[in-house]
Amino acid sequence: MEEILKYFPEIDDVQQERFRALEELYKDWNLKINVVSRKDIDEIYERHVLHSLGIAKCVQFLPESKILDVGTGGGFPGIPLAILFPDTAFDLVDSIGKKIKVVNEVVSGLGLENVQTYNCRVEELSKEDEYDFIVSRAVARMDAFVRWTKGKIAKKSRHPLKNGILYLKGGDLSEELQAYQNATIFPLSDIFEEAFFSTKAVVYLPQKFKK
Repeated sequence: MEEILKYFPEIDDVQQERFRALEELYKDWNLKINVVSRKDIDEIYERHVLHSLGIAKCVQFLPESKILDVGTGGGFPGIPLAILFPDTAFDLVDSIGKKIKVVNEVVSGLGLENVQTYNCRVEELSKEDEYDFIVSRAVARMDAFVRWTKGKIAKKSRHPLKNGILYLKGGDLSEELQAYQNATIFPLSDIFEEAFFSTKAVVYLPQKFKK
């Protein structure tokens, strides 16, 4: 929890309480349904919560904006971002039912009212739904992810950063991103000093990308 306050000292008491409650909720549910690796569960604030919040260092989501978290797994990055931005709507999608079950229980346990969950593939969401940003943590290569999420990004941008994809990725991205000329890489090592983030980044791909 100290790591969260170190980088986000402005969070209010309600947000602090929710971030503190995360650890026990995940440890309890992870014993029943494994959604966080056992080696990572004791490092949940650094490797999952703070990692997710790296996106918030790239863009501050505005009230009433809509964010889609694709392949949310145990609720990352969606749940930490939903705590940080309580006036922003988050849709969390995963095709694996047991993972969405855990997400629902954590959302309920935290009393989050700005999160909706969907147990389906992203391609099965309503074609009417559009989002300011689509977020995720390395569920696929960028070309596959772009294909899955086609048509889901709203055309009108309200943020300083144009609508698009914010993708948490690691390692050498040069080959994977060579087809996307206007992708921007935000190294998390420039933001967080912990060694875990030395090879981690947020990849931003605006809606109208060039190949």
